[in-house]
Amino acid sequence: MTTLPAHAARRCQRVLNPLHSAIYFTGDYREEVAKFGVTDWMAAYLANRASALGRVGPGTVTAVFHNFKHEVVARHLPGLWSSITPEEALEARLRAADSMLRRILGDEVVGSPEMAEAAGLALRATEACVREARPLYSAHADLPVPDAPHLALWHAATLLREHRGDVHTVTLVHAGLDPVESLVSHTAGGRGMSPEWVLRTRGWSPEEWSAAEDRLRGRGLLDAAGELTEAGRELRESLEDATDRLDAAPFEHLGAAGVARLTELAGAFAARAAEAGAFPANLIGKR
Repeated sequence: MTTLPAHAARRCQRVLNPLHSAIYFTGDYREEVAKFGVTDWMAAYLANRASALGRVGPGTVTAVFHNFKHEVVARHLPGLWSSITPEEALEARLRAADSMLRRILGDEVVGSPEMAEAAGLALRATEACVREARPLYSAHADLPVPDAPHLALWHAATLLREHRGDVHTVTLVHAGLDPVESLVSHTAGGRGMSPEWVLRTRGWSPEEWSAAEDRLRGRGLLDAAGELTEAGRELRESLEDATDRLDAAPFEHLGAAGVARLTELAGAFAARAAEAGAFPANLIGKR
């Protein structure tokens, strides 16, 4: 039995996530890892997100990331770690998060009482996160919490993002959606990245994308125009509802008032980041 208003946790996640994910699209991290000779976009992404797992190979990363093509991951791992160690990548990431947040939010916001309040609320939510069946969250949970409030908020947003993402992967597998089908049905629903960006960053070819569309049409989930059918919309919403249930503990722990306040604060920060150009203009699909 939830104590929160409907979809309150989901709304909170949606404004917290941009505070973490902006680091994949701004140049701060790429500039940091370029100092180690890592200049390829995908290699930089892998160094960024996989470094908490340690010196892992492509199989582990493909498994926990879920929707990246294995051959693309294997092109960079484990060789990437000969250029930059996971420890160096994590240190570079924290430096990049600092410079990014100061630039897109401004020092007055970074040093504000509201930032400290948001960090405290987000960290309190993470107290109820659980490690079981959550590999990316669990790896990040082993990292120390930064002292500076804006970095503590970024760290907590990362933990909450990966906590939800790990269990969302479980729901996709349970629904019988393979990685490309998951991406196609997600973008057809108008959520998240545009198909153009998904193809650019996940490594799948247009032919593989088209084949996944055909499979979804065969299941009655996608129509001839590439839009979700009623059954497709119901499936995607059921997956979000299931993810909400599996991800409820942090937000139940924070409580309705805390979730509402964190949503308000993080929403203002995320809006300011978007206005500052933290994300490419064509990143989000238009439906």
